[in-house]
Amino acid sequence: MPTLSRLIIVLVLLAGVGTASVYALGTYVEPTPHEITVRLKMDGFGR
Repeated sequence: MPTLSRLIIVLVLLAGVGTASVYALGTYVEPTPHEITVRLKMDGFGR
């Protein structure tokens, strides 16, 4: 059972680190808005 306990502890720690990193990115990183232009082909468009 010690091996199973270690596995569970490692997985919980990795999940905690992942959750903390996603939270930190969502909280502290501000996106910069910019315009996006998409050109569409007219072949078959509007038929």
